[in-house]
Amino acid sequence: MNPNEIPVGIVGLGLMGCSIVTCLLIAGHPVVAIAPISADLLHAERRIREHLENAKEKGLVENGPEFYLKNLIITEDYAELKLCKIVNECTIENIDIKESVYKKVEAVIAPDALLSSNTSAIPISQLQKLTLHPERFLGLHWTEPAHTTRFLEVICGDDTDIKNGEYLYELSHKWGKEPILVRKDIAGFITNRLMYAMYREAISLVENGYATIEDVDRSCRNNAGYFMTLVGVFRWMDLTGVPAYHTVMKNLLPTLNNSTEVPELIDKVVREGGRGVANSHGFYNYEPGEAEVWEETFKEFTYEIRQLALKYPADVVKKRLAAKGES
Repeated sequence: MNPNEIPVGIVGLGLMGCSIVTCLLIAGHPVVAIAPISADLLHAERRIREHLENAKEKGLVENGPEFYLKNLIITEDYAELKLCKIVNECTIENIDIKESVYKKVEAVIAPDALLSSNTSAIPISQLQKLTLHPERFLGLHWTEPAHTTRFLEVICGDDTDIKNGEYLYELSHKWGKEPILVRKDIAGFITNRLMYAMYREAISLVENGYATIEDVDRSCRNNAGYFMTLVGVFRWMDLTGVPAYHTVMKNLLPTLNNSTEVPELIDKVVREGGRGVANSHGFYNYEPGEAEVWEETFKEFTYEIRQLALKYPADVVKKRLAAKGES
């Protein structure tokens, strides 16, 4: 698995598509980046170059942007994907658009090349029915920014050959990931199912007057946010005593929100055109210039939290036990 010998295609050059391209370039892949809409060509190279400059400045990579950009083709021509062994679609969550992209991609790539989607909402089993070779279709669910985060879900649909999922699982370690292989397709995959349960409860607490938006965010930052980079929920329960959670669940679970409707709090923001920091209109009020500073601060944080996280990989305790044994 030498990334230098595995050309990868990315279709869709929005915010996430550009950071995925950056991740793959850093890993050593030749990358063909397809702009489904011409507007993407106006900002794609600038965004990718900025990502690479920041990566060099923060010590994530040793080389400057030009070292990586020589392996990048940005184009609207799908024919450039011909030699790609993996193609990842990163377009908007619209089935018709995705189907159109798959037809253009499959018209040029080899039958054994892998085709994947970065969807976070549409079942992989549904999308693969739109393709000529469903056995080679998978989900690759990234999180932003893709070049600094360790997260990646590799999702198999009903018709996916599991060997293809296992291949991408192994390869993604070379992308700096601690991947999750989702062997059975399920709506929302793993991370979104966990996160949206929390989003729903958070909104419910605010809507019912138990706490403010600021209070709920403060709770997340200083409780779950305190340990989540080191451990997940199961290890956390092990560390802090499983029986206590068993006892609390008996009384607490029946009181949690289980509504199937979109909450009014978020619906109101969207009805009013709110997109969060993207247009300074979200759950919070933003003073002039504040949203931009939040974006800058988040970018800085992703590099700093990465450095901390790398000190505590998933097998950190096994390594420490081995070191003690050797000493």
